[in-house]
Amino acid sequence: MENRVLIHAPRGRDAQVIAGVLSTQGIACLICPDTASLLAEMAREAAAAIVTEEVLGEGFDTALGQYLAAQPAWSDFPFVVMATRQSGRRSARAVASLQELGNIVLLERPVNPETLASAARSAVRARTRQYATRKHLAAIEASKQVVEALNGELESRIQARTADLASANDRLMHEIAERERAQASVVQGQKLEAIGRLTGGMAHDFNNLLHVVNMNLQFIARMADDEKLGVYARRAREAVSRGSRLTAQLLSFARAQSLLPKLNDVNALIGNMRELIEVSVGSRIRVELHLAPGSAPAVLDSGQLEMAVLNMSVNSRDAMPDGGTLSIRTEIVSDGPAPTVRVSVSDTGAGIPPSLLTKVFDPFFTTKPVGKGTGLGLSQVYGFARQSGGTSEIRSEVGRGTTVMLRFPLAQAEEAEAIAQLPAAGVDGHPDQQVLVVEDDAQVRQGIVECLRLLGYTVHEATDGAAGLHALERHRPDLLLVDYLMPGMNGAELITAARRLHPGMPILLATGYADMAQVEKVIGRQSVLAKPFDLETLGAAVASELRGQTASTAAHDAA
Repeated sequence: MENRVLIHAPRGRDAQVIAGVLSTQGIACLICPDTASLLAEMAREAAAAIVTEEVLGEGFDTALGQYLAAQPAWSDFPFVVMATRQSGRRSARAVASLQELGNIVLLERPVNPETLASAARSAVRARTRQYATRKHLAAIEASKQVVEALNGELESRIQARTADLASANDRLMHEIAERERAQASVVQGQKLEAIGRLTGGMAHDFNNLLHVVNMNLQFIARMADDEKLGVYARRAREAVSRGSRLTAQLLSFARAQSLLPKLNDVNALIGNMRELIEVSVGSRIRVELHLAPGSAPAVLDSGQLEMAVLNMSVNSRDAMPDGGTLSIRTEIVSDGPAPTVRVSVSDTGAGIPPSLLTKVFDPFFTTKPVGKGTGLGLSQVYGFARQSGGTSEIRSEVGRGTTVMLRFPLAQAEEAEAIAQLPAAGVDGHPDQQVLVVEDDAQVRQGIVECLRLLGYTVHEATDGAAGLHALERHRPDLLLVDYLMPGMNGAELITAARRLHPGMPILLATGYADMAQVEKVIGRQSVLAKPFDLETLGAAVASELRGQTASTAAHDAA
């Protein structure tokens, strides 16, 4: 279709003659009887058209002009015009028609057949090149569309990948933030544990000093005839008692304080403290108690809980110098693996800046002026909670107030244990009753030995665990009184060895700082004397252990 030549020569046999010449030259051709058929065939594809000038002389067809005007950019349809020899100039109308055809080859008749065939072949070649151009343009357009589609797909993939990377980056930043928080928590815990070990060691040494002072003051008070000297000794012992309470706070933070846990109703403990709290915080502070319905049972040391709540209440009072509201709340919370009792102390004070929140549980850290606080209140709260198997937490917002929360495992009634208390009064001993005292601190050992001799016991002494074990191998005393923290062999190790040598022998452990978990494995809480202790407490403990041994022996003999 693209290589054929259309012929439009309506007069006489011109069309057949032209077709015959082209056919002999191997050029495909088609005769169109009128302009309408010529346009139709041109629309169906053709290489060129041969028309006679007479057609143009009749007036240029408007439809043909519109077709030519609407050709695409690559198309310039070629015409071969068979002109009639003119004796003069062509009319203006004929010239205009020729110009509207555009791409024409004008041949005057009569025309040599070779000339006509050559003109037709030239027109076909020209049109063929136009069709090649069309094909290239179509290929370019198709490539452009493919490239645009690929670009669109690439942009979509880039956007999707960018979204994935953004999401991954968000997750990474979140994980980094979580890791930083976890690391900060670990560092804080390690710092508090390290401080706890340090304070525990300090408390041990300090309790030994207090114990020596207390014992000697008691000797002075007993032996002094001057009444004023007794008053001075009493005042000094009161100072020793205050120092002992300070050491107890240090041990509570270090989680080495010897607690006396038992089943308590936290609601009842807090309710009974209301009057004490109101007196402690003053009339400008309104105290509100919000207690959980029913009971809130937990196994803990009631005295330590009361001290913790009182410490938190006093801190809240100091944060509200112009008055405010102190709210104490108890709740049964079930947001973890096991239900807990939560005690919250909230105030409407100035709040704590975020930069200080991580430091408030540190011992000796305080925002109060010098001389207004020891900085041990919240550290004691922290240690008591951890030692009781619970947790502590603080939340604060500057200008809105602070809330300190303690959590303890919710106890069941069957979990209660009857924890025996040491007798309150001492009983004089007998010289036939022998006590072995093992203590590495010479002054502490001398004080205990003199107290026991004053009470009437026969006393032997050893300077450390190894010497104590050697003495036990030679002789079985009626009671062994041993210090816990000693070089080489500590008290727990000596007790274990003593039990193998002399099963059933009464044993008392006197300590200013003890790993209570280790102590409980070998002796139990009832047989522990916390330094500093006085003469009466020592006598009562020794008498109680010896009475228990006597009762056990009597029962064995009766059996």
